[in-house]
Amino acid sequence: MPPPSKILYTVYALAASGDLATHVGATLRRVAIGFAFGSLAGTALGALTGYSKPLARLLDPTLQALRAIPSIAWVPLFILWFGIFEASKVALIAVGVFFPVYLGVYGAVVGVDRRIVEVGRVFRLSGFELIRLILLPAVLPDFILALRAGLGLGWMFVVAAEFMGASEGLGYLLVDGQQLGKPDQILAAILIFAVGGKATDSLLLIASAPFLRWRDTHASGI
Repeated sequence: MPPPSKILYTVYALAASGDLATHVGATLRRVAIGFAFGSLAGTALGALTGYSKPLARLLDPTLQALRAIPSIAWVPLFILWFGIFEASKVALIAVGVFFPVYLGVYGAVVGVDRRIVEVGRVFRLSGFELIRLILLPAVLPDFILALRAGLGLGWMFVVAAEFMGASEGLGYLLVDGQQLGKPDQILAAILIFAVGGKATDSLLLIASAPFLRWRDTHASGI
């Protein structure tokens, strides 16, 4: 194990040479694109299956079975379909993001209290007003939590994605450090992964905070 001073010096050396910005930028781009595709697909399918019981009976068992497949098992298939370039990497990250977002949205929609929906109908809210005033606020906290879980898995899946013949990215730094026997570079890449994951999670929390101001929770009073 290299001392912390050597790990920090490795990070500094990567930053000074410009390699750090290149590798972090490549990883961030892949995570952002994969997160966008995975979260959109997970939100759409989660909302549809949560709202429609026939659709849930048709799709949910298959999706739950696919969710149990390890990330590394998708790699050979995606390489055959998309090659070893960016498309396969983004697809793998999107798969990792999709399942927690889907499960969170599906559970949130199914778990909406029927009584508050009935109150909306008593006040003769239209379909759009029912969604905007009742369903969205009820689902939103769980939806934000699902996005955070999906983003975390996106950072995990990007490592497997960048093992697929990448020439840049933090996953590439891990492989390069392993092949060249550089434990300081490996630990530096792990440290940067942790910082990047925490930073993006904090940005997601900050962006979602204005939409959750209406909540009066125990945590908000601390």
